[in-house]
Amino acid sequence: MSYCSDPYSYRRRQSHEVHVGDIGVGGENPIRVQSMTTPRTRDIEAQVAQTLRLVEAGCEIVRITAPTSADARALREIRAGLEARGVRVPLVADIHFSPHAAMEAALWADKVRINPGNFADAKKFAVQEHSDHEYQLELERIADKFRPFVERCKERGVSMRIGTNHGSLSDRIMTRYGDTPLGMVESALEFVRMCEDWGYREVILSMKASNPKVMIAAYRLLAARMDELGMTYPFHLGVTEAGNGEDGRIKSAAGIGSLLEDGIGDTVRVSLTEDPEFEIPVAKELVRRYADLHDGKDGSSTPVLVDSRNPFEYSPRPTREVALGSHALGGGKPALVFVRLDGALSMTAALGLNRPIGRDALRPDALVLPVHGDADRDTWHNVRLNSGLMSTRPALIASVTDGLAMGIVADAYHVPLLQGHDHDIARVAALAAESNTALLLEMHANTEEPVRQATRHNFPVVAELIAYAQRAEEIGVARLILALRIQDRAYRIRAYRLLDSLLREGRKDWNLHLVVPPGGDNLIDASISLGSLLCDGIGSSVSVDGETPHPVRMRLAFNILQASGARLTKTEFIACPSCGRTLFDLQSTTERIKQRTGHLKGVKIAVMGCIVNGLGELADADFGYMGSGEGKVNLFVGKTCVEKNLPEAVADERLVVLIKAHNRWIEPPEAGE
Repeated sequence: MSYCSDPYSYRRRQSHEVHVGDIGVGGENPIRVQSMTTPRTRDIEAQVAQTLRLVEAGCEIVRITAPTSADARALREIRAGLEARGVRVPLVADIHFSPHAAMEAALWADKVRINPGNFADAKKFAVQEHSDHEYQLELERIADKFRPFVERCKERGVSMRIGTNHGSLSDRIMTRYGDTPLGMVESALEFVRMCEDWGYREVILSMKASNPKVMIAAYRLLAARMDELGMTYPFHLGVTEAGNGEDGRIKSAAGIGSLLEDGIGDTVRVSLTEDPEFEIPVAKELVRRYADLHDGKDGSSTPVLVDSRNPFEYSPRPTREVALGSHALGGGKPALVFVRLDGALSMTAALGLNRPIGRDALRPDALVLPVHGDADRDTWHNVRLNSGLMSTRPALIASVTDGLAMGIVADAYHVPLLQGHDHDIARVAALAAESNTALLLEMHANTEEPVRQATRHNFPVVAELIAYAQRAEEIGVARLILALRIQDRAYRIRAYRLLDSLLREGRKDWNLHLVVPPGGDNLIDASISLGSLLCDGIGSSVSVDGETPHPVRMRLAFNILQASGARLTKTEFIACPSCGRTLFDLQSTTERIKQRTGHLKGVKIAVMGCIVNGLGELADADFGYMGSGEGKVNLFVGKTCVEKNLPEAVADERLVVLIKAHNRWIEPPEAGE
């Protein structure tokens, strides 16, 4: 199965147009930006005021939760309030659990979002074994509840989103397909087939999860199944429960950006635990990168390139474990962070980077330090001597040309190569081979037309790098690390994909180091570039280069690894973006819990406003904090509720007590440590 027409050049997935009010989604339309309001639905003035702020920020479609039929009827008043202020924007009703609310919403909304996991099923976390006949009877039961709603949407010209959430799959789907991307896809397809049987195609689909790897795999599988079935429904993209601040933006960019790079996605929502108007600039930044991209077809014939990935399952290529000082690279170990120091080698700068930085006590795993002449050689020896006095230190990688390698003792050697030039690597390769030291070969792309090159499936930078690696291997280097330095983000992603596929085909266990060059070190670009590759299992180490200070770039690299699931260096928070169902101030609560527990490396904590996705997403967390009523909180270990209806005032402290009881607590470092 193929999930996109070409993994090596941009082709937007073909979809038919679906109307949401006056806005077209899919087809030839631009990628749309949308969000969701947070006040109680029947607080009309608050809903109108927030919707106006969203529209002013550039939001094209606004979603509003409708837990009950009365809430659904409130959409009429919200629309009237907007029109009285001269604003017309499509309104979407968000429905969970209640077919009755969906029927009412279809009278007042431009689109209704339903969740196939709970439209006609109650989530009980029960195993429901069904024979094929019993399973079909269950589908007929669902159809009886679903058809009146579809018929009303047809009559009134209302569109629909069938929105699957990883956290709220039905027990029936979970039993048959598991808690998997396949289960997510089949959950939606059951409802899509019913719509098609009844002649209704005004449908948009989504596959949301808080884990970008799961979300990416589910959308890819859905795209492949659409192609197999001859379906062209547009896709709504989003990483749900992404959280707030930089972490939420990185996780969203990694998931959404990975799919947009492959031409998948017709509308996006960035889910942040912040006021929704702050989601819009992030979403616009994401879609802006693809607004001017056109299908990469120029009439010329292109060679067929191998793609050895399994795009529907996280399956990294086996790599050799390589020692870098006291650190281990590859071999299934968590990805490392390198920091590159350009310019003249300075002992002050090099040793400064060796100190732990910030509350998380982060330090780079490796420093790539230039040795350009005799002065640098002397400084190198002093840096190595001084760093050796420390109990833990980053690996020291000497960046050398072939003529300066002799006499340099390093944890690894880095050789910069320029595409199209003939470099002699014999001496440094021999030195690495004799000392059984890693050799990092980094090829700098020298193309001025990267997008056009990719369109023609022309990746000479990859072929040249592999040729140098083969030369080093012939000399006797066993520990090879390969890197590409490519300015254009899209060309960079595709070149690394091809490099990884060719190494997989050739059964090479060489490690790949992912480089974001200067100019690509902004949060969105770096998150797309590194996140898309890491979520495919590509990359044993990363570096973000640029003009921003080294600690800022290092922290960005660590945060991208965390968001991509490649390495956990702090607490992982799963926090929903809030809506009218939320039973407490989610923003302040999330921030409060982060301040109290953010130092717990590797611990996953879910902060959920209500039970819609809460119970399901809690299954991926170690501990959970979920609203159970006005001012009341339930606490969870995994998906097991261990304390019910706690007053919000004491819930934070009870969460800490719970973490301590399960031996996952450590005291936070003192300020200045």
